[in-house]
Amino acid sequence: MQNFLTVGQQVLILFILILAGYVLGKKKIIGDEAGKALSNIALLLSTPCVIILSFEREFTPDVFRDFGIAMVAALGVHVIAIGIAQLLYRKGGSRERVLRAAAVLSNAGFMGLPLQQAVLGDQGVFYGAAYVTVFTLTLWSYGLATMDTESRRLSAKKLLVNPGMIGLALGIVVLLLPFDLPELIRAPISHLAALNTPVPMLFIGYSLSKVPLGKALRNGSYYAACAVRLLLVPVVAIGVLYACGVRGTLLCSMMIAGSAPIAAAVSMFAEKFNQDTETSVNLVALSTVFSVITMPVLVALVQALP
Repeated sequence: MQNFLTVGQQVLILFILILAGYVLGKKKIIGDEAGKALSNIALLLSTPCVIILSFEREFTPDVFRDFGIAMVAALGVHVIAIGIAQLLYRKGGSRERVLRAAAVLSNAGFMGLPLQQAVLGDQGVFYGAAYVTVFTLTLWSYGLATMDTESRRLSAKKLLVNPGMIGLALGIVVLLLPFDLPELIRAPISHLAALNTPVPMLFIGYSLSKVPLGKALRNGSYYAACAVRLLLVPVVAIGVLYACGVRGTLLCSMMIAGSAPIAAAVSMFAEKFNQDTETSVNLVALSTVFSVITMPVLVALVQALP
């Protein structure tokens, strides 16, 4: 019960921030331009800074080993998610493409990293950075191939030159430095990293304010799709990892990232590649709302495992 209350409190804090963004969006205080700015600040500045700070630790062979293990664990979660998606959504229509992407791609950056920081500290974010790395590669490979029906060519530039990978590269540089970062450099990075909790939550709240949730809540198929992303995929994936001997902070960090709601990138890709945008937007919104309940329950269960 204590584990559930601890995680639930952290998720509730995030939900209050989301609610603030929702109200600001409804009141038109945050408009389209401001919403885009919030997204860019989180994506281009605060998320890479959080990843960089997570590598500010003494370099030892164990650090690289732990990061490698986290990468393998994260890859396992994504492979399992892809297998489930391909099994459940076999048709080739626009709606099925959105459902496949929604089952695989979680909001591991915007929702995952703040919660990992709050519940697990820097070590959780360190493992979270590994998950975000695998997520980024999956987004620009499987995600792109699923949603872009006209061109299946993968872009090496998109795979390697993006905020998550840049943050990872700079983090490795910080790890290898024979000295601590000077305060003149570390302080600005720390301040920008501190934005990684409030800014993404305000953006998610603003995005929710634009969705007619009442109509979406009356569509039973959306509940099933959300259950796949929020319950089926993380439970199966974490069960496999646990059976393989993964425990403790690593397992909990993978659960947080793997049980996060559907990534906003699914909606962005749906709009860009002329897929079922309405379904994608509704699923992102509903899964975000439902995750306030499902994430603390799943994370608390993992923390209670022996």
